[in-house]
Parts: sequence; C-alpha cells; structure tokens
Amino acid sequence: MTTDNQKKYFDNSLLDEVLKDIYGDVSDDLKLRLNSLAHAFKNSFPDYQKGYVFSSPGRIEICGNHTDHNNGKVMAAAVSVDILAVATPSDDSLVSVDSDGYPRMTVDLNDIAFKEKNKGTSFALIQGVADYFVSHGYKVGGFKACFTSRVPKGAGVSSSSAFEVLVGEIFNRFYNDGKVSAIEKAKASQYAENRYFGKPCGLMDQAAIALGGVNLIDFKDTQNPEVIPAPWKDKSLDIFVINAGGDHSDLVDDYAGILNDMKSVAKFFSVDSLRSTSKSEVLKYAQTLSQKVSGRAVLRALHFFEECDRVDAALKAIRDGDTKAFLNVINESGDSSWRLLQNLYPPSDTAQYLPFAITYAKESGLCEAVRVHGGGFAGTILAFVKKENSDKFKKLMADMFGDDRVFKLVVRGSGATLVTEVNL
Repeated sequence: MTTDNQKKYFDNSLLDEVLKDIYGDVSDDLKLRLNSLAHAFKNSFPDYQKGYVFSSPGRIEICGNHTDHNNGKVMAAAVSVDILAVATPSDDSLVSVDSDGYPRMTVDLNDIAFKEKNKGTSFALIQGVADYFVSHGYKVGGFKACFTSRVPKGAGVSSSSAFEVLVGEIFNRFYNDGKVSAIEKAKASQYAENRYFGKPCGLMDQAAIALGGVNLIDFKDTQNPEVIPAPWKDKSLDIFVINAGGDHSDLVDDYAGILNDMKSVAKFFSVDSLRSTSKSEVLKYAQTLSQKVSGRAVLRALHFFEECDRVDAALKAIRDGDTKAFLNVINESGDSSWRLLQNLYPPSDTAQYLPFAITYAKESGLCEAVRVHGGGFAGTILAFVKKENSDKFKKLMADMFGDDRVFKLVVRGSGATLVTEVNL
C-alpha cells in the first residue's frame, strides 16, 4: 500500500482526464492502485527510470449465447475490472513479469516453441502471443513488468483473455509503433489460448477486450469478423455478474454437445455451419431432423437463428436509446438459452446453480433483465438492474451467494491500451 512518505507518481490534472476517459471516473482507489504498482515496479526493477502504464479490461457477453462457433453474431462489452501493468522495454530477449502473489515469470523470446509441459500456464500464453506476432510479421522484444489484477477468476469475465491481450498490447506499443489492430491482437490472444494454453475458444472474449466499448461482432468470416460499434449511453442501469457456483471441469462433454448438435443440423444440409442455412429450412425439415439427428439438435439450431436476430435487435435498441426494448431482448435471450439451447443445467444435476440463481434474481423484483452468462451449465449469470435498486439487489445476491461472487460492472469505452508514461 502507498504510505505518506512514498512518492506520488500520478497526481496531475492532465492524467486525470486520461483516466476519466478510460475508467469513467477517477477514484482514490484507482490512484492508490497505480501508485502502489509504480512503487512495486521500482522495487522489482530498480535499474529502470521510466515505465509505461497499461490497462486491459475484462468482458461480458451481452447477447449471442453460443452463436460464434457457428459463424453467428454476438454482442459483447469491455467492462471496468482490469489488469494494470507498469512495463518498460529492455535491450535483451527476456520478458520478466512480477504479478501479485506469484513468483517472477521469465520467458526467453529466443525459445518460444510450443512445449507440452507449459500448457495451462501464463508462461505459455506469453510464448503463444509472441509466436503469433513473429509468425505474422510483427516484432517482439524483451520487457520488464509488474501486473496487478482486479479481473476476478471464475466470474466469467475472461481473466486469461485480459492477460493475453495485455501482453499483445505491450508488444504492439513497444515494438510495432502501435500499429497492430485490435482484431489482430485478439487473434494473437486466441492463438495463444488455443495452441499454447490448450483451451479451445472462439474469438469473442479477446475481441471484446481488445476493442473496448460495446460491439456487435459478426463471425460470418471468422478470420475477418465484422465489428459494428454500439453506442452505449444508458445511465439508468447497473450491470451485475453473479457467480452462482458449480465446477466447469467436468462439463466438457456438455459444452461439446451444443457444438455437435448445431453442427449435426448443418451437416444435414451439407454446409459447415448453421450460418449457411436458415430457420425456415430447419422448420421445413424438422420432422426428419428430429428423427435422424435429434429433437434437441433442432431446438438448439432454432436458438442459433433467433439469437442472431436478437443481437441485431439489441443493436437497434441501443442506437435508438430504447432501454425497454433492450431489456426485452436480454430477457428473451435468457429464455431461449433455458428453453431451446438448454445450457442452464447438465443432466442429473440436482444443485441447478444457474436456474436457481436466475429464478432468485427474477423473484426479487429488483432485476429488469437476467440471463445465463457465457458457456452455461455452471458459473455465472448476467443481470441488469435500475440504479435505484442496485444496492438492495447487490446485498440480496451477496447474502445468498457470497459477497465475493457478486460483481457490479461498468461498460468501459477503451480496450487494452497504453495509459500513460511515468518517471520512476
């Protein structure tokens, strides 16, 4: 923590304007985090006289549940929780990172080939991002950094993606003159997670974090997704993510089942993904599909088509400033995930974390819209609450699920970015 006799690095009005643009406001807590991190960097790397502050946010999925893997549409947003870093370039090939509560991690950029033993580690993520940069004609180089994170793990806001995109942004600013696009940084991060970390994922999480703000992302072309900004200006709602509990580790087959069901319907029509067929075609052949594939697969396909339409409707509602229409879309999305997609609870699950949490939120009378957040079966829900009900809602959910599982978030306009320089 910063003490009275520590140098205060970040007390100036010009910086306050920069911070306000990124975070929405400038709190004492934010200044304390920044100052503490600068002192940590100075203690860890005393030979360096200048540092650069970076910030990489978490993300939420607003609408578009399980659509991206079939070339569909999603709406996602960067949010206020973030990873902060103070970093500086070095004249060697070493990336050295000190993170809160972890021993120093050092990656030699002369040795970034994939190694099985590194799977599932942050070390592998740095290697993977570096490998993507190098193989796509971008530059990398050594840097020293201290990281501190407020992106909660296990809350469905993508702490690993925030880390990956942060590393990409540091390489971008230090060695590529800031010219690497947001989507390219997202691709580098996805590559690191898929190939090096060993976790299959789409591009949504990384894209939302790299882009900032609220965006409709159309994955019709997965290599070059179309990004349509949604001008989020609503001041009447607070956004909550609630960790309802449950363990994702034994749900691999359930997640795969969604993908397999949707792909099986696409295969029936001799196409690679549902994006290449239509709801009317599925309904036309519903009887045959239900017999040759399964009734559940038909329902999941219908969810895909209707959910993509809802993403478009959410964009229109935001552009029109129609909060009521937007909330209706979110509730309809949640209902479809429950009724058609069926990703709220696995077979034989008696705890039923997500259905319980969603029902509890709805019955509170304090929640305007609620739906499953992310993969489903266990984990988190997303809720939109009027500001005047926010404190009551937070207490109610915290009393039920625990204070450390209830997160009030704010949409953040900036993606992963360089914030400022600091003389140390």
